[in-house]
Amino acid sequence: MLSPGSGNTVIKSKLISRRMFLLTAAKAVVMVGLVGRLISLQINQANKYKSLSDKNRFREWKLAPERGVIRDFFDQEIASNEPLYQVHLVPENTKNLNQLFVRLKGILNITDERISYLKRTIKKQKPWEPVVVSDNLNWSEFSRINLFLHELNGVEPIVSVARMYPDNSSAHILGYVSQISAKDLKTKKYLKDLSVPGMTIGKTGLERKLDKEIIGKVGFQRYEVNAFGKRIKEIQINEGQAGKSFKTTLDYEVQKYTNELLKDKAAAVCVMDVYNGDIVSLVSAPTFKPNAFVHGLDKKYWNSLIKDPKKPLTNKVISGLYPPGSTIKTLVALSALENKIIKPQDTFRCKGKIELHGEKFHCWEKKGHGIVNLRKGIQRSCDVYFYEIARKLGVDRLSETAKNFGLGKTVLSNFYEERAGVVPNTKWKKKFIGQNWYIGETLHTGIGQGYFQSTPIQLCLMTAQIANGGFKIKPRIIFDNNNNNNNNNLKDYIKYKNENSKDSLAVDQLIKNFKIKKLFEDQKNIEIVKDAMFSSSNEPGGTSYRHRMNNPKFTFAGKTGSSQIKRFTEAQREAEVKQIDLNYKDRDHALFVAFAPYKNPKYAISVVVEHGGSGGSAAAPIAKKIIKKVIERDDLRLEINNSTKELS
Repeated sequence: MLSPGSGNTVIKSKLISRRMFLLTAAKAVVMVGLVGRLISLQINQANKYKSLSDKNRFREWKLAPERGVIRDFFDQEIASNEPLYQVHLVPENTKNLNQLFVRLKGILNITDERISYLKRTIKKQKPWEPVVVSDNLNWSEFSRINLFLHELNGVEPIVSVARMYPDNSSAHILGYVSQISAKDLKTKKYLKDLSVPGMTIGKTGLERKLDKEIIGKVGFQRYEVNAFGKRIKEIQINEGQAGKSFKTTLDYEVQKYTNELLKDKAAAVCVMDVYNGDIVSLVSAPTFKPNAFVHGLDKKYWNSLIKDPKKPLTNKVISGLYPPGSTIKTLVALSALENKIIKPQDTFRCKGKIELHGEKFHCWEKKGHGIVNLRKGIQRSCDVYFYEIARKLGVDRLSETAKNFGLGKTVLSNFYEERAGVVPNTKWKKKFIGQNWYIGETLHTGIGQGYFQSTPIQLCLMTAQIANGGFKIKPRIIFDNNNNNNNNNLKDYIKYKNENSKDSLAVDQLIKNFKIKKLFEDQKNIEIVKDAMFSSSNEPGGTSYRHRMNNPKFTFAGKTGSSQIKRFTEAQREAEVKQIDLNYKDRDHALFVAFAPYKNPKYAISVVVEHGGSGGSAAAPIAKKIIKKVIERDDLRLEINNSTKELS
């Protein structure tokens, strides 16, 4: 029999055992939890904490890729790169931004305005996204930053590259680069993964057109740092990939020469190969400094650009719209011949003006030109002759010919600055103005006035296609070695025709075989117009006769023109007021188009001088000098073309 004391002992023993079990179970749960957590930390989340550890130990910075180089036809660099020293700041890596900026201000002489801008930028973006504190340091400043780097947590000195242009002669066609904006990131998808602090992209011209290919691929630098954020050693570097480089059809020497000729003028020049459309020179004046845009534009300089009445930021060659004036008379004559409205020997009497429905239409020659046929009409630029031709031809047929020869549409591909201009006709006026056409407007159109609007590059293309015998060409500014042979089809056709004059194959079939397109019904009509242009530049009485060149190598055939800005009053006509007597803004624009050499055409040129007054006095002298320069360099160009052809 058990005593009462032994029963209590059993109960106590069971209670202790239960408690020990619960305690052991709790220990087991805690141990399992600890082991699980350790497994989670050391295995499952190892990468996460390794990354956090590395973040304290390592620093990584993206590197802006090096933009591809742009070269001229002779492989001279016209847009290249140079070393650039920058200072970046990662806001999350600094404890006190205000103190940091005070320190940077003492080291780099940063302005309060710049600091305020940086603070606003930091508030708008993520704390780990770097900002560019200073974009264009000299070596002394860059060395000073590196010396005090241990005091500047979050600051990173960066060696990068920046765009550099050797001069301003090609500023409009090359365009310029500038830093990426929020708008750029929204509108250009290819920038999504390319955004790097301080990186620039093309904003205008070729820089914009080629940006996607020329921009390259982003690289990075990785460094081990100490507790103060100072670099200990470089761990890894990936320089990225430089962008694709491009060769253009431009001649840098001609660009510089032309730019100098246009100094102090508001003007535009375009020179083009008449067979393959290669643009040899494209210069707009006044020019601007593209290098000034690379590191952020000075406000004073920007204001001087936008307030300049000569509009230096406008590429006048592809964006400037001007009435073609008398340069269009070549196409009016051609259209009338092609449509069998007139014959070359048909004449009209010019008495200085004609009257139609009560409106007077004046010739520039107050006393008149007398009896005028087509050749003399172009030679003397007789307005009355072309009033009569236009009246018989009608605006719709003239419009069709003008469009066939390149007017009224853009010439280059993917240049957002380029404008199409206006080739008016009856449907156009009804659609855009809501009014019917009247015959008086046809007369104005026949001398290149009224609603007519064209760009200098269109006038150059028009002239080139007359010069080459009336064949369509596609102008280009990027030299494509792979497609170069196709661009020489017209040259090959003309060479074959000259060497095989007795070939019985029909002209249309021959043209088809060479994959070229004719713009004429009867090629004799093209030759008639070319002969008339020759007389305008090389025979007494021609409007550009005084600027002729007797050497057959340089002899050109051209046509002058004037774009009327302000209509002359009867009183001014009676007083025989000259253009030079008018205020600058009231003077006509001066135009000149030509091709050379006359007997073996190679190049076409168009020149526009804003408010130059007369094409013969202001534009033709410029064209004469450029033609000589281009033809003097023709053998060099031909040598490269031939070597390229052999390689392909």
